[in-house]
Amino acid sequence: MTDRKAVLRYLAENAERPLKPREIAKALKVAPAEYGGLRRMLRQLERDGEIYRVRKGRYAVPGRINLTVGRLQVTRAGHGFVIPDSGGDDLFVRASNLDNAYDGDHVAARVERRPRGRNPEGSIVKVLQRARTHVVGVLHSSRRYTYLVPREGSLHRDVLVPVDAKGGARDGDVVVATVTDWGSEHLDPAGEVIEVLGRVGDPGVDILAIVHSHELPAEFPPTVLADADEIRSRATGGVELEGRADFRESLTFTIDPADAKDHDDAISIQRLKKDLWRVGVHIADVSHFVDERSAIDAEAFRRGTSVYLVDRVLPMLPEALSGDLCSLKPGMDRLTLSVQFELNSGGDVLKTDVSAGVIRSRYALSYEEAQAIVDGTVTPDGELKRALCQLRDLASSLRERRQARGSLDFDLPEARVVVNAAGEPTHVHRLMRLETHQLIEEFMILANESVARMAIKQSLPFIFRVHEPPDPERLDRLRELVSRLDLRLPGTDDPSPRALQRLLAQVDGRPEEAIVSSLVLRSMKQARYSAELNQHFGLASHAYAHFTSPIRRYPDLAVHRILRRTILEGRAVPEAWSERLASVALQSSVRERQAVEAERESVELKKMEYMERHLGDVFEGTVSGATPFGLFVLLDDLLVEGLIHVSQLQDDYYHFLDEKYALVGEVRKRSYRLGDRVNVQVLSVDREAQKLDLGLAPEGVS
Repeated sequence: MTDRKAVLRYLAENAERPLKPREIAKALKVAPAEYGGLRRMLRQLERDGEIYRVRKGRYAVPGRINLTVGRLQVTRAGHGFVIPDSGGDDLFVRASNLDNAYDGDHVAARVERRPRGRNPEGSIVKVLQRARTHVVGVLHSSRRYTYLVPREGSLHRDVLVPVDAKGGARDGDVVVATVTDWGSEHLDPAGEVIEVLGRVGDPGVDILAIVHSHELPAEFPPTVLADADEIRSRATGGVELEGRADFRESLTFTIDPADAKDHDDAISIQRLKKDLWRVGVHIADVSHFVDERSAIDAEAFRRGTSVYLVDRVLPMLPEALSGDLCSLKPGMDRLTLSVQFELNSGGDVLKTDVSAGVIRSRYALSYEEAQAIVDGTVTPDGELKRALCQLRDLASSLRERRQARGSLDFDLPEARVVVNAAGEPTHVHRLMRLETHQLIEEFMILANESVARMAIKQSLPFIFRVHEPPDPERLDRLRELVSRLDLRLPGTDDPSPRALQRLLAQVDGRPEEAIVSSLVLRSMKQARYSAELNQHFGLASHAYAHFTSPIRRYPDLAVHRILRRTILEGRAVPEAWSERLASVALQSSVRERQAVEAERESVELKKMEYMERHLGDVFEGTVSGATPFGLFVLLDDLLVEGLIHVSQLQDDYYHFLDEKYALVGEVRKRSYRLGDRVNVQVLSVDREAQKLDLGLAPEGVS
């Protein structure tokens, strides 16, 4: 039977026009008995968006008929960008050309214009796959009709709900509705209420709404839980050591956040001679326990990643595995895939080995505990302190080498929200970036790069972590913004991470550092997974993969299976695995974006709830944006952004000067621009819309 690759290759490279199925069968010499299978394959390729059916039932690959296939992202302004599956420039779609496509949908879009120096523009012609089947929002009823107002960031149109489809919900309830009709350009979608989550403001309803809005799987199927328990019970008799390197006598430990529920990476160090060390990066061997044909694996693929919400974790694997059997707990024998590096004090890696191993971690340290040991504020086992200090020094050398090639480090401030048992935020504080964070980060990057290089050297089918360079128009916008801060980003048609690195160096330690780092980050594309090799722009790396977190990321688990089968067992990768890698990469990228967005929403929601208790209070902050309608201000420590509407600037008539990116007073000439420090007062909070209204604090109030 002709395979998918052959069909796609022929349509992309040899077909002179769109072809009917019979014409494709004739060109590829498909036997009559296999023609039905070819028709089914073509329909599946169409559903996957890899080919497109035009008039009279003819098929073509999207690129040959000026179509872009990809994931749709809708901005708050209502416009959209199609992120192509195959990489390349994002396609801009005006709100009027979205038809009935919504954020996250997998779509086919026609390219209609290619403005010079800007993203190509187009319109949606077909929705290939919906990102969601349900929508979450607040139900509003009147005598004439009922409608659901979707949550912020969900659908950008209200959903009509027939009176007999309310499911017992009342006006003001937060509900989940299934979409029964997606509507059209001129007609709103329609739906049916299937679950009532509670009233607005009820404890826990806000986070439940986020879970349902992103269609995050909260509960595991009973069969998956039962299978995980059975695997754990089978393993209680002891670990299987045959064919494994025994690292149990080595000083090995984990360093994780203080509230970590699982430990999938451990580290060890051994001095070989005066200027030579062996560092081991030991990663939980999930692939030993989870078969690729199992129900557990199917559920892990569906989830794609663990999701870390502000008050709960939705793990990729059941607790029996993620928090127990696969977690590298201290004092327990645990199976690993381990990468051993021999390196000197200058960060030169002289030798790299991969092996299946078994470890027994001695310590489970938090980043803060490890830092206290390095700083000498606590006195631990002397061997542990020497190990941590030597790892810190080696990591520093690795970091210097990585930065020398142009790799970017975003030292963006991050806030942690502490909630009580009822889910109420009790405290918000800035997380400190410690040396021990950098220590672990450097060795994880080293391990990830090393396995990617191994895969390339052996020409293995693989899943890479890729990060394309930013679009020139985004860099132009960044260049324009930072110029108003008297900063310089050199103009170039071939952007390099080194240029952005030099820009970040200009604001190192300055008040506007966080603002500029955020602007740089926003100018860049999202990293994603791909079965095709491409660069990782942000790390200035020619090859990168994710290997170090198989408990919580599905691509890492897939990479482990490939490395185990090829490098450790000397066998070829099954053809079925190779064919599946593209879908694994796409599914993992989609689920990752959903998880990141849900995590961000949960944190911002709780920040807003926290700010509701501080109406009238004064905070210090930095101007993070200037517009004709006001100033955006990022509050210190809390890292909450709010708006000072121009109407609140009552000491003058203020006008927006685009060339200065500032609001300037007409009479007194007082100006507010990006990076300025201000004291602000909290005026109002809209938790659901995640909007914070601020005013300038009265003189003398702080």
